[in-house]
Amino acid sequence: MTGFKQFWTKKTLVGLALGQFLSLLITSTGFSSSELAKRGINAPTSQSFLNYVLLAIVYGSIMLYHRKSLKAKWYSYAALGLVDVEANFLVVKAYQYTSITSVMLLDCWAIPSVMLLTWLFLSTKYGYKRITGVLVCVAGLVTVVFSDVHAGDRSGGSNPTKGDAFVIAGATLYAVSNVSEEYLVKNADRIELMSMLGFFGAIISAIQISILERNELSSIHWSAGAALPFVGFSLAMFLFYSFVPILLKLSGSTMFNLSLLTSDMWAVVIRIFAYHEKVDWMYFIAFAAVTVGLIIYSGGDKDEQPNSGGDMTDKDAERSKHLDEEAGSGPQQ
Repeated sequence: MTGFKQFWTKKTLVGLALGQFLSLLITSTGFSSSELAKRGINAPTSQSFLNYVLLAIVYGSIMLYHRKSLKAKWYSYAALGLVDVEANFLVVKAYQYTSITSVMLLDCWAIPSVMLLTWLFLSTKYGYKRITGVLVCVAGLVTVVFSDVHAGDRSGGSNPTKGDAFVIAGATLYAVSNVSEEYLVKNADRIELMSMLGFFGAIISAIQISILERNELSSIHWSAGAALPFVGFSLAMFLFYSFVPILLKLSGSTMFNLSLLTSDMWAVVIRIFAYHEKVDWMYFIAFAAVTVGLIIYSGGDKDEQPNSGGDMTDKDAERSKHLDEEAGSGPQQ
């Protein structure tokens, strides 16, 4: 009973629920991107641009209203913006060269990368329960990847080697971005993080669009059918980016990346109920495995004993909460 109560703490339940909410948002962006691709629109950086603009406007306005000064160096956010923009670009670009199966499998590289980076730079320590949870989650996804559902997709791609390299590079940058955000949200301020990431992300995206996607945008014949998924993608990404720091502060970047493993399973659920498609039964086993892995990982708090550089102790959490209250930016803003 003691072990069961340890699993079902308020922190565990909130972390699991928030993680799945973020996973659903990622799933919705996938459907939006798919719809845009069907209409011949191939502008990944442009899709993310509006999200960065919304972050800069909304959270920047809050910062200006409270007249808050930066707690972290501006160039830290500039570097984060560059890493984040290029991570999004590389992974989306990879679909042009390799198969969906390869992207799904290789994107898991972000998880060990995050664990290594948090161990090196945030002094996060992982006990056997958390490592077991990670292994169970990854095993669940591998079950999907090698199931008959993707049997016809394994040889897809015009240049698999190039595409796989893009995915690995993008996943590594995602890991750097996630760990950086975890550090900044725990040692600076969530509102500051979102506004500055939006500001520099918008600038970097605009430069990249002018170089790589200007001709693509000029050739698009905009209509309601094309504009709606474009705007829907941006709004979903805005909500995703807004809630990510909350989960990072609550459960860390490893839990965040593990939660996103279920996005493909949620896509299956949508296909079943919205499009009445039949899917392989292996998906349900994989979904159950990832869910069990998340619960095991979330309940492994006792195994992790970080110092102030990693996941915060109660004293660190109280100090951060006090600083947030003083800055007028509680965790629910």
